[in-house]
Amino acid sequence: MNPFEQKPSRSAEGFQSWKNLYPKAYRKEETDAYTKVRIILMTGAEYEAVWFGHQFHRNCTDNDLRRELAFVRRQEQQQQHQLAFLKPADETQLETTITYEQLAVDLTAILAQREPDPYVVKALNFALLEDFDHLYRYADLLEMEQGIQAERLVGGYTEIMPGRPTIAHHRHPVDSVRRACNFRTADLLTMLDTCTITAAEQQTMNYYMNLGAYYPNDLGRRLYQEIGMVEEQHVTQYGALMDPSCSWLENLLLHEYNECYLYWSCCETETDEYVKKIWEHSFDVEVSHLHKAARLLGKYEGKEWQQVLPQGEFPAPLRFEPQIDYVRKVLKNTVELTADCEEYTPVNCVAPDAPFFRYQAAVNKGGPDAVPSHRIICEYQEENGQDYRYQTKQHPVPALADRKTDNTELGRVPSGECEKDKNCPC
Repeated sequence: MNPFEQKPSRSAEGFQSWKNLYPKAYRKEETDAYTKVRIILMTGAEYEAVWFGHQFHRNCTDNDLRRELAFVRRQEQQQQHQLAFLKPADETQLETTITYEQLAVDLTAILAQREPDPYVVKALNFALLEDFDHLYRYADLLEMEQGIQAERLVGGYTEIMPGRPTIAHHRHPVDSVRRACNFRTADLLTMLDTCTITAAEQQTMNYYMNLGAYYPNDLGRRLYQEIGMVEEQHVTQYGALMDPSCSWLENLLLHEYNECYLYWSCCETETDEYVKKIWEHSFDVEVSHLHKAARLLGKYEGKEWQQVLPQGEFPAPLRFEPQIDYVRKVLKNTVELTADCEEYTPVNCVAPDAPFFRYQAAVNKGGPDAVPSHRIICEYQEENGQDYRYQTKQHPVPALADRKTDNTELGRVPSGECEKDKNCPC
């Protein structure tokens, strides 16, 4: 499939009525978990498109170009609203959060396994273990407060157990900045993967930071606040991977191409016929946006789309499938890593005076018992004797296998000497 060779329909260039913008919501008890995952992914992709369009608009002096951007942005916003309202009114904030974290886990694992750039793979694997732990902590809160076991919400596709403990995720801002990719020489998959994961994590950050304060009790409010800050780190990390040398119009082309690819992937893999029709219409709309972006690139910069993208043909579709084995492998091999400027290093190898430890001391003041993500598990264990998990077999990390205690040192507190001379990952 090459979207540059597709001709959008006439309806793709218009606007939807209020009736069409308010879709039939899915049934939360019946809809496949990966359909819900796709809906959140594409809501995030549309939010990124709208927000990028606003930033472009604010940094552009040509009102004719700004009018072109405004037209596209309004259509993108309609698409975003239509997708957001597929969520049913009876799905609670915390139930939706479980889907957000399932998306983060499985999407990151899928991208990491197909990504050709080793440095981007490291970034994906690093944040993967943190989103995996967030899923576990939200799931315990859900079971404790609403009596709902998250394994049902994730369809049994994704395990729910500790990852790198959330208390260890809190790093100094300087440790979230990564080396940028060079899109002039990068593989198409690298361009797509960095665009996709940035949009997805940004959507999660916004959801937690905007809705966290509306949670009905302090325990949940504090957890959303803490994890929302971690998601900001993830957005900084992934956004740093994108090539800052691309012009605004080159970036517009990349955004539209990535949306076309994602909607096409949804069309190719969706099992819900009603939702699939939405994907098909949205793909049609995005093809029209892509063609417009290519025309604008030629008009204002004198460039062809081939000068920005290495190819027009899509790679294989993004297909959501269980990633249990891959997540377990990454857990076993990298759970003790932390970030040290642009690199990922075992906590044992981080200098004692590094920003990581100073930041940890500041935000975790009062020790683990003052950290919301730890308190959630402690309270659940006190009430039930052990934590809530959904795992297919024994945890791959012995330090995280005990269901009666919550490990707060892994990846945060040095446990020995740095083993750089013994094939240490750093």
